[in-house]
Amino acid sequence: LARLVESGGGPVQPGGSLRLTCAASGFTYSSDFMAWFRQAPGKEREWVGYIDTKFGNTLYADSVKGRFTISQDIAKNTVYLQMDSLKPEDTAIYYCAARSRFIDSLYSASGYDYWGQGTQVTVSS
Repeated sequence: LARLVESGGGPVQPGGSLRLTCAASGFTYSSDFMAWFRQAPGKEREWVGYIDTKFGNTLYADSVKGRFTISQDIAKNTVYLQMDSLKPEDTAIYYCAARSRFIDSLYSASGYDYWGQGTQVTVSS
């Protein structure tokens, strides 16, 4: 059974850093794109960025560009989200996502059919 498991969330002060981990298992074929999304209370799920797992190319939302970095360890079937210079507005539940085939836009939650359970990130002094 294919699944994604996130870890690494927690409380952090403004300006601090966290690294989130997304471990994938049970996939027959590797997802061509892996993405990170986040959802703050009362808001819609927001695309954070993605990585092309074959070539390692990444793309980020303007709100996190220059502060967040997505990377992967292919041997471990793991994707990371390094978050630096964190701001209170980064507070949200963070989810990793994968797709088994083309479904919809890579910038939309509807473009992915596998999701992790989420990990809470709270940025506060």
